[in-house]
Amino acid sequence: MDVEKMLARLREKASELGLPFGERKKTYNSRLAQEMGLWAESKGKGELFHKAAFHAYFADGKNIAEIPVLVELAASVGLTAEEAAEVLSKRVLKLAVDEDWKLARMMGITAVPTFVMDRDRLVGAQPYKVLSRFVEAHGGRRTV
Repeated sequence: MDVEKMLARLREKASELGLPFGERKKTYNSRLAQEMGLWAESKGKGELFHKAAFHAYFADGKNIAEIPVLVELAASVGLTAEEAAEVLSKRVLKLAVDEDWKLARMMGITAVPTFVMDRDRLVGAQPYKVLSRFVEAHGGRRTV
């Protein structure tokens, strides 16, 4: 895999979409962040946590494989740091994430984001118009 080429493509896409993207020197394992994300979702803070984790990883280059980083992110969105640390140290949501990965493998999903409707897939961050056409092609309609 050509990491420089991949990062250049991500940087370009982030720029097109108005998303922050800093200079990263490493790629970190996001497994614990996925577990923390599920926990944050169960507490009604999923969207806030995912945005904070995205910014920490892609804009700030933080190592989201480290428990202290994830605990800090959880606290930054209004979750209890102590409970977040316990969820991660005890791997409370490990099996749930294992099941998510198993389902993704069964569906042939190998990249994120991947949008699935019926048997069709749309892979990668896409402009709104592309995503809208994909949804509309599968019976979706605008409500606003």
